[in-house]
Amino acid sequence: MRFDEYQIAEGIKKSLAKQGFKKPTDIQFKSIPAILKEEDVLAIAQTGTGKTAAFAIPIIHKIHIRKLIKQSSGVKCLVMAPTHELAIQIDKVFKNLSKHTKVKSTCVYGGVSRVQQQEILKDGVDIIIATPGRLFDLAKRQILDLRNLDTLVLDEADHMLDLGFIDDIKELMRYVPKDRQTLFFSATIDEHIKKLAYAMVDKKSAIRIQLSPKDPVAKNIEHAVAFIEMDDKRFFLANFIQMHPEQKILVFVRTKVRAERVKKALEREEIHSITLHGDKLQNERDEAMVKFRQGEELVLITTDISARGIDIPNVEYVINYDLPESSEHYIHRVGRTGRGTNKGQALSFCSSEEQIILEELDRDLGKPILRLELSKGDYALTVEEQKEAQLTDWKSLIENEENKKVRRKRNDNYR
Repeated sequence: MRFDEYQIAEGIKKSLAKQGFKKPTDIQFKSIPAILKEEDVLAIAQTGTGKTAAFAIPIIHKIHIRKLIKQSSGVKCLVMAPTHELAIQIDKVFKNLSKHTKVKSTCVYGGVSRVQQQEILKDGVDIIIATPGRLFDLAKRQILDLRNLDTLVLDEADHMLDLGFIDDIKELMRYVPKDRQTLFFSATIDEHIKKLAYAMVDKKSAIRIQLSPKDPVAKNIEHAVAFIEMDDKRFFLANFIQMHPEQKILVFVRTKVRAERVKKALEREEIHSITLHGDKLQNERDEAMVKFRQGEELVLITTDISARGIDIPNVEYVINYDLPESSEHYIHRVGRTGRGTNKGQALSFCSSEEQIILEELDRDLGKPILRLELSKGDYALTVEEQKEAQLTDWKSLIENEENKKVRRKRNDNYR
């Protein structure tokens, strides 16, 4: 089924066509009809599956139609997001899709002046995308009136729980009508998520949609891990960046302190990079994201603040400088590359003390990540020496490892 066959506002169809979207993704195909029917929805889907548009399209349509017949006033939809970056991105999707409709959205989050956000709210909006802190600040000051709310959306609900927002979510129930539609979107489902979801949706009639591919990692991403000791990682990263000077590279580290240390280590090699983490001011975070998105900066070093739901175009490489704590974090990190139909590369550095984490990742993902055989000399070489040694691209190492696998399999068959 194509979008132009859906019973949605022509303005939305026009926006979808301009953005090149012709057919819905799986999560959109399954979610849109249920949301249009005012059903509560509990949807479990990976990042990069198009779930923002899955709820944005039907919400915009419903509000647009009500405004046409003058049956809509006040804030009709609230979307809760765990981070500033994700809230801004969701708002961008709503604005792009509602451009040719009567629907207005805005984004409110902390770290910036409240005054400007208040002025926008005074002018009247239909949809608010918010992070918990600023939302409750505005609600408690009675600047934000949610009494006419029709639809509540919790996006990346599992990450909200990880960040400790459970009490904030429960507190939210004081400000929104009981008679509402609730849309609950999460990348994972466990007992904690299930308990929270069923406390918010109509447990008996809620539509549960779960997309669980056999391979939890996107097929258009090549994955590999290199065994590199902790003190040597900065040398390999510097050489890797120098070998790929035109590519956009997203580097994940475990802590905010580590991000700044890696940046300084690269500076000593005359490599420019930018950092993004929770200690940055909001305007600094926004500026870093804009520069990296637009390609003004090609190396971004970040914590897991950028691992969830952030759509950054044309990221060729994701590097796990530090291995993530769980397979879930791994999937979200590497999901920043290989978006849509693009190909992506994910390379992880594993020190001896991280091998236990790697074993857990292999087990959770259902298959081992491809190991690269590297000697310390491989990443201690200068760029010129690497070129002479024909180490110009780590993908050639992957091909060598894959060829070894094929040869081993053939030999086993002949035995």
